[in-house]
Order: sequence, then C-alpha cells, then structure tokens
Amino acid sequence: MSSHWRYGEFLLVILVVGAVAAKNTTEVEKNNPCKNKDTCRECIQTANCVWCKEPNFADDRCFPSNASSTCTSIENPVTKITEEINRPLTSGGKSKNSHENREIVQLMPQYIKLELRPNDVELVKVKYARALDYPVDLYYLMDLSESMTDDRDTLSELGNTLAETMRNLTSDFRLGFGSFTDKVIMPFTDNLTQRSKTDLFPRGTKYKCHEHNNCLSYRNIMALDADITNQFSSKVKNAKIAGNYDSPEGGLEAMMQAIVCRKEIGWREKARHLLVFSTDANFHTAGDGKLAGLIQPNDGKCHLDEDGAYTHAEQLDYPSIGQVKHTIEENAINVIFAVTHNVLDIYKTLSANINGSSYANLEGNSMNVVNLIREQYQQISSSIQMRDNATSDVKITYYSACRSAGPKVLTSKCDGLHVGEEVTFSINIRLISCPKDPRDWRQIIQIYPVGINESLIIDLKMLCGCECDAEVKTKSQYCSSQGNLVCGVCQCEDQFVGAQCQCSNTDMQESTDSSHNCHDNTTVIDCSGRGICSCGQCQCEKRSNEEVISGKYCQCDNFSCERHEQRLCSGPGHGKCECGQCTCNEGWQGKACECAVSTDSCRKSGDDKLCSGKGSCECGACKCQATAQGRYSGQYCETCPTCSNLCLELKDCVQCQMYNRGKFKDIKDCAANCTKVKTTPVDKVLEKSELVLGEKICESYDDDNCKYAFTFKENNGIYEVQAQKERECLPKVAMLKILFSVAGSILFIGLATLLLWKLITTMQDNREFRRFEKEQMMAQWNANGNPLYKQATLSFKNPTYSTQ
Repeated sequence: MSSHWRYGEFLLVILVVGAVAAKNTTEVEKNNPCKNKDTCRECIQTANCVWCKEPNFADDRCFPSNASSTCTSIENPVTKITEEINRPLTSGGKSKNSHENREIVQLMPQYIKLELRPNDVELVKVKYARALDYPVDLYYLMDLSESMTDDRDTLSELGNTLAETMRNLTSDFRLGFGSFTDKVIMPFTDNLTQRSKTDLFPRGTKYKCHEHNNCLSYRNIMALDADITNQFSSKVKNAKIAGNYDSPEGGLEAMMQAIVCRKEIGWREKARHLLVFSTDANFHTAGDGKLAGLIQPNDGKCHLDEDGAYTHAEQLDYPSIGQVKHTIEENAINVIFAVTHNVLDIYKTLSANINGSSYANLEGNSMNVVNLIREQYQQISSSIQMRDNATSDVKITYYSACRSAGPKVLTSKCDGLHVGEEVTFSINIRLISCPKDPRDWRQIIQIYPVGINESLIIDLKMLCGCECDAEVKTKSQYCSSQGNLVCGVCQCEDQFVGAQCQCSNTDMQESTDSSHNCHDNTTVIDCSGRGICSCGQCQCEKRSNEEVISGKYCQCDNFSCERHEQRLCSGPGHGKCECGQCTCNEGWQGKACECAVSTDSCRKSGDDKLCSGKGSCECGACKCQATAQGRYSGQYCETCPTCSNLCLELKDCVQCQMYNRGKFKDIKDCAANCTKVKTTPVDKVLEKSELVLGEKICESYDDDNCKYAFTFKENNGIYEVQAQKERECLPKVAMLKILFSVAGSILFIGLATLLLWKLITTMQDNREFRRFEKEQMMAQWNANGNPLYKQATLSFKNPTYSTQ
C-alpha cells in the first residue's frame, strides 16, 4: 500500500515539475523565437534568426541576428534585388521622323530578380503613365438572333461613326466584327430546318441552316483591321440573322473563341483589347450542353475554320464562367457588356466577377452604341488597377496616393488619369511561408495592370534553405565516421546516436552520467517526459507527420497551441504553431492569431473614429463603454438606448442661443448653462435621410407654440447644433373680431331671414286678396244675369188693424 502511495507522489512531483518547466520554456520561447531550432533551415525561416555552422559550437546554434556571439561562420541569407530591367516610360504614338510605331512602355520596371527570405518584406516601386495614342483593338461581338435585327441594321449605319469616334481618342485603332446565336443542334436549334418568327422569311416556309450558312454558334465575320472605310458597315449589314428555340444564347462560347483565336481575330500584343459584347438574352454555361448529349468539356482552344466559323459547336459543351473569366484575364481583355435592360442585372453580376469588365444599358435598337463605347473606353483607359498571380505563400500589398499629393493609402486602383500623368504604386512583397516542396522555392510572379498587356516580372528565389545544406561531408570524422556533417550538425546513421554519432543503439547502456545532458537546470525530468535520453541526447517521441515533438529537450511541439473555432492558431492563413506558441502571420494577433490587426471592421463607413468614439476595438469587434449618460451598444457603439433624451436637454440652450427665449432667455443664464452647446443658424435643417454619421435631428415647440427644428452632433464633448433661423409659428387669432363677426353674421342672417319671411307672407297675402276680389266680382256678375232670380219683397201686417 505504501509503495503505491510513493509511486503516486512520484508521479505528482513529475507533473508539477513538468508544468513549471513547460511554463519556463514558454516564457523563454516568447522572448527568444530563435531558441530550440534544430536545423539551419528551420532557423533561417524564423524572422531575424541566424545559424552557426561551426561544428564545435557549444551554445545554441540558432540565435537572434543582433545578438553577440563567438561564432565565426554564420548562415544568414539576406533579402536583395540582384537584377532589374528599367526601360523608361514613353508617351507612345508615332515617331515624327518615322511611320513605324515605336515601342510603347507604360509600366516600369519590367523585370526584377529578387531573393527573398521568409518573413522579410521587399518594397518595390512601380510607375505607370498612360501613353498618348496607345493602340486599341476593338472587336464587336454581336448576338444575331432574330430579336436583334434592328440592332444589326443600326450598327451597320453607325459603323463609320464608331470608327471616326475611336480615332479621335487614339489614332492607332483597329475594328473587327463577329456574330453568334447558339449551337446548331437540338434542343437549342433545329439543325435540319428552322421556322422564322419574323417577316424575314415568309410564315410557314422552311430553310436549311447549312444551305443558307447562317445558323452558326459563332463566326468571325471581320478580323481586326485598320482600313475599315465602309467595310465594317457592309459586313455588318450582310451578316445573316438566325433563330433558335430557347432564350439563352451561346454568348460565352463565342466570347471564348473570340479571345483565344488571337491570330485569327488579329489581337496585337502591345494594344488595349476591347471586346464589346452585345445581346438581349441570357447565356448558356457549362453543363447545358448535356441536353444535346454534349458531355465533353470545353477545352478553351481555338476551333475556327478558314471562313471564321466555329467548328466544334456540336462536339464540345459550353464553357464555364470560371473558364471565361480566366481566359479574359489571361489575355488582358477589357469586356464591355452592352446589353438591353431586361438582362442588365444578369450581366452586371457577371461583370462584377471579371476584372477589367464593365456593363452598360443598350437602347432597344442600339442607337446609343457609339456613345456607350466611347464613354466606357474613356472610363477604362483613365483607370489603372494592379493585379498579380502570386501564390498563397507570397503576400503582395499595394499602396498609392494616386493623383493626390497626400500620403499613400492601401489601394491597387487609381481613377481619373490623364495622358502622360504618372502614378506610383509602392508594392510590399512578403514571403509568408515556404512551400514544402523545395522545387517551388523558385517562382515567377507577374504584376500587371488589368486590361493592358504589360507586366512586371518578379523572378523570385525564396531563401528557404541554407547554402551549407549542399556542403555535406559524408562519413565525417567529427561525426565519428558514423554520419554526415551538415551545417555543423551530425546526421547520424540509423544505428548511431549522439551529438557526434558516438553512441550505438545496440550496445549503449543509459547511465546517470550521460542523462544530465537531457534536461536543463529548470527540471530533473529527462527530455521533458516526451522522449528517451540516449547517449546524452534526447530522442523525441514520434507522433505523426503533422504533429512533431522537437527541441533539445523535447520541450517543443507544433500541436499544443491555442485553438480558435477548432483550428490550430486559427488555421494556416493566420499563423502556425511553434514550440507551443502561435506565431502569427502579418495582419493577425492574439493567442490563437484569431484577431485581425486592422481596425477597419470597427469603423462605420464615413466615420474615422473607432467604435464611434464610444468604445474600443478588440479583436475586430467593438467593445462599447458605459458613460454617465448610459451604456452604448450596436456594432459600432452608435446607439445608446439607456441614454437620456439629448433633444430635451439641448432645446433650452437652442432657444436661448437662437431665439432669446425659453428657460435660459437671460443672457447670463444662457452663457452659464450652455457652455457645451454651440448653435449655428441655417435657413433649413437637413432632412433625416441627409444626415451624416453621428448627426441627429430634433423638433420641439416653445411657449408660444412655435415649432423649431435643429440637428446636432457631438465633437470632443461639444454639441455642434445647427438650428433653423425662423420658427414656424401659427398666425395670431383676433378673438374679439371673430366674436363680433360671428354675432354680426348671426344678426344679419336673422334679419335677412325675417325680411325674407315677411316678403314671402306679404306676397302670399296679396295673392290671396286678389283672388278674393276676383271671386267677388264673379259672384256679382252671376247675380245680375240670372233670369230666375226674384228680388225679395217685404210685407208687413199690422195686427191691430182690421178690415172688418
């Protein structure tokens, strides 16, 4: 039982001592990245490290270049330019004393032979100047399906105008023309007969494509030529119109042939190449040919016969967008997609993925094609954009001030250049890592302007190895004749070990005397517990080709570094693991190289302040701060939901400073309480959509119920306010006048009503009286004219009187 406890205590001691040793080793490695590099190659691939190749050297062979050392034979490759070709820039054009064109040089230098050490940066300055009368080859590739008939007729009429317009821009101009429709194979086009949908052929008639010779996927009708007087117009006018079944056309296929058939088309080496692509339809791409049984991929080669017709339309599939993009950029072609509005969005997206291309809206009958080409050419020729074909091991960064006199900024493009105007690009070439295959240590890199067939050739030699690697001394006496001496270090044969191959694996007995060389003074554990001490030298454990334990005491490895998102040192593009510590590539930082050095992601567009001035940028993200007003939030710390309403706080100061009203209308009160508010009068404040970053708009009413608006933004603790000069007040209401007016109106209406009533009743009475009189007169007339009428008589009898 006691033995088990002792064994457990022993293991615990080993673990504690190992942890302390690992910690100390990590600190040493952090302060000295050159330490524990076992080979010369590994040493010089570390920044600012040199290797001592003396055989009898007791100290660490790999040490910082600025450190003092007793070593007299040092391997220290130096980055340098060994050869350079600088032909001066020329203005171009034709020589006054000769009709022959002289060579035009727009880019300088043209060639550099560079030896570059890992992690070193070489600065190369490249100058570009736009030349006068730089040659231009313009090839017009047109869709001649039936819907483009009017466009063809228009182009034929404008041919001479187009040529004259381009010659005004450059005297050295060539023009060519080609047409395309689609593959002459079902289901794209009927290769036997075809019906017309227009009046070009009578309805119901049939024509054979091959007899009329107009059903072609692509045809080069006119090669690039400088003598185009009436030739271009006539050939365009006589170009055959054809029809097809589906809506997409074989435009990418035709474009591929128009580019790769350089000899047939007539593209010149030293010229700006413009390809105007005109259509009103979408395009077929790789895979669509399977509908017709075409499974062989497009080979990207030229297949034109003597008549300029594409011969492999019925054999090869359509090319992919990637193929076309690569071909365009490889041949320095500027493509102008002149398309109708119904497909403009499609070609806008395509243009965004092809360097040096542009797009424009073509009118229904192509009447604007001349202006369109002129505008696009001027835009293309006045712009310069640098590109390169460097591999992932080499990082190339471009800086330029372009036309301004200010400091250089990170950019590879300059616009608005005039003829003869010179711009300079400062190009940083950095070797990030060395390829695994030494055959890849020599590379040819092209740095070129998009659309121009000129380039700077970088003949790059990567200094990833040591010269002493080639100076091998086989069976060296220093190595006990049991190994080879390479760069001062013995490479022992399989059965021998030791610094000088002095020990044999078969008969060597490990001893305490020899094991003291297998650990340093910080620990008593041999080989950090990850190797075997053999003949006073650590032989580290073998894990795999990817995971390696290394170091004099097996204290280093390339797999125990910090991870981010399950990736060691955030992946090869961010850094690499060296001796348990992440060594970050340029532009990255953090324990796992997960954080970008650049703070651009913490700046909102249009604002030069980090995190709107309300936070700090940590690992590419804003960490917002809390102030007395509240806590800021948002991607750029641009909002503060818990902050008090600044509109309410500022309105009293705006009233007193602008209108001498409000709570602080007294001058002394206004000056004392509004020290952080600076109000400027404006005729009209900006609309909400016009506000710049950081500005806010407020509206309020004063005691007179007058409306006023103002905008404000904070600048170093001062609120800069812009308020409208005049308040928007409602007109004053005269209540007494309104009351009298209302009372008078009521009285007037009442009297008018009474008078009207009286008038109406009087008129009615008069009418009734007249009717009465009339009836009375009629009654008298009736009484006098009645023959039966007897007037009444009166008889009186006196009762007292008697005749008796």
